[in-house]
Amino acid sequence: MLQVTLWSRICMLSIVVFTWLCADGVAVPQSVVRQPLIASMPEQLRSQIEAVGRTPSITVRSEIIGALDSLVRFYEYRGFRPLWIGDEGLLPQADALLQVISQAKREGIKPTIYHLSRIEQLIAELGRRDAHDQSQNLRSWVDLELLLTDAFFMYGSHVLTGQINPRDLKEAWFGERSQVDLGTAIQQASETDRVAEFLQNLRPTHAGYAALQKTLASYRDISARGGWPVIPDGPKLQRGDHGPRVAALKNRLLLTSDLDQASAAVDDVFDPALVRGLQRFQERHGLDADGAVGTSTLTALNVPAEARVRQIELNMERWRWLPQTLGERYILVNIANFALDVVEYGRSVLAMRVVVGKPARRTPFFSADMTYLVLNPHWYVPPTIAIQDKLPLIRRDPGYVSRQNFKLFRHGEGGVTRVDPMSVDWSSVSARNFPYQLRQDPGPRNALGRVKFMLPNPYHVYLHDTPARGLFAQTERAFSSGCIRLENPMELAEYLLRDDPQWSRQKIVASSNRGTEQLVHLPARIPVHLLYWTAWANEDGVVHFRKDIYDRDKVLDKAFLELFPFPRREEKVEMVAKQ
Repeated sequence: MLQVTLWSRICMLSIVVFTWLCADGVAVPQSVVRQPLIASMPEQLRSQIEAVGRTPSITVRSEIIGALDSLVRFYEYRGFRPLWIGDEGLLPQADALLQVISQAKREGIKPTIYHLSRIEQLIAELGRRDAHDQSQNLRSWVDLELLLTDAFFMYGSHVLTGQINPRDLKEAWFGERSQVDLGTAIQQASETDRVAEFLQNLRPTHAGYAALQKTLASYRDISARGGWPVIPDGPKLQRGDHGPRVAALKNRLLLTSDLDQASAAVDDVFDPALVRGLQRFQERHGLDADGAVGTSTLTALNVPAEARVRQIELNMERWRWLPQTLGERYILVNIANFALDVVEYGRSVLAMRVVVGKPARRTPFFSADMTYLVLNPHWYVPPTIAIQDKLPLIRRDPGYVSRQNFKLFRHGEGGVTRVDPMSVDWSSVSARNFPYQLRQDPGPRNALGRVKFMLPNPYHVYLHDTPARGLFAQTERAFSSGCIRLENPMELAEYLLRDDPQWSRQKIVASSNRGTEQLVHLPARIPVHLLYWTAWANEDGVVHFRKDIYDRDKVLDKAFLELFPFPRREEKVEMVAKQ
């Protein structure tokens, strides 16, 4: 079972809520509510909240209260006065809140999380009930008040920082998330009757998030209309073929606008227009754009529309884990796309292919600042790689150490001592008693190539050159031990040092050929974001999908199912008003 505190991140936010000053509003008949009832709500709210005590989980009308700590502090601060209910019924801010929550699907979020059905049921009950049944009405109004407040805290937290805390997942995460002083914002929203605008402004402001949001609506529409046709298994489809499978392919590509209607003149012929449409689809899905339907392309074509909808929703969640700005200038590595982009003011100014960690040694996703680079770096082999990868090779052939330009060191009481690998009885050395440090000197065989780019992070991951240039020709490039190998490292170095007159491209290349390690500080630090997008939309709004190479979509989806099961779990404690 995934161990996640359901709303732990809500408590980390600075929540100071002030009195709401709003005009009168009515959502149920005015005759239902009387002044004595509203006047007695603070006492009833206090009694009901204080009855919670130290209970870790409570419910209202069989609805789990998710933001319990925040809710308790909120009402204690405001003297247990109701927020959403006035003398004449529900205030306008309650209507605004319900309108926003009812549209939560636009954010890739299920409205059912926020007690929407139960709140609507309570409002309907109060509209039908005898106004003189004060005791029964009081219980219902208090329950309605509590559910609305919990819905506000949960929704606000979810759109601001995400429904899932990435640190609660088993995947590594390192970076700053969005922070907002909710108290100040809520005061401003209440005084100006702008609750809906306030909540909408909490969502990510990134253009990439907005593009995915638009794509989500389009793919949901396709799914609601039955999705796209399944292309039956069969021989490879290519130009010149014809028949029902070709017709199904054309219909499939028409639905996602990879093929336009004017180009689909003959339904069952694999013509040049279909080749171009299929190549567009393949490019959007990270496949070899050969314009033919082989096994990989057929698999991607037949992923159901509802699965693509979910993929978009999961990646929208990842956007909420990020700060509201990535920086005016930054480096973005999309691990799932095996690509790096240098972005200035929202546009890519330098792009290249990269190699990322193999599934057994995944590249973590995090944000950090790059501060310097190293020309002709030594490679200090991490213990895991030394033991798992290098030790078997050395045991078979101790000469491997010198041929690959490694040096062997041992740490002892007298300090670090260099060791002759030919003097070691390697048959007695194992993973349990490996006392050595391997260091590879600069040179053409150095695993880091001619330059590495450093950014402080707890995973010891960085960007670097590589002598294994042939790997960049592969479509899927998950071959490293976690670090990011760059296709064009010298271009990146030139870009990063462009404002330093001492470092022209010629000097960078000349220094990298000398074979002497040299540390170079950048003129200005630059944010680096190692992210994991399996769905995103580019600057033109075209959506792209990639394989979930590390099963991170799968893990995230499982976390959602555990946190937000439907139907809901049986509640532990029922929160009721005292009789």
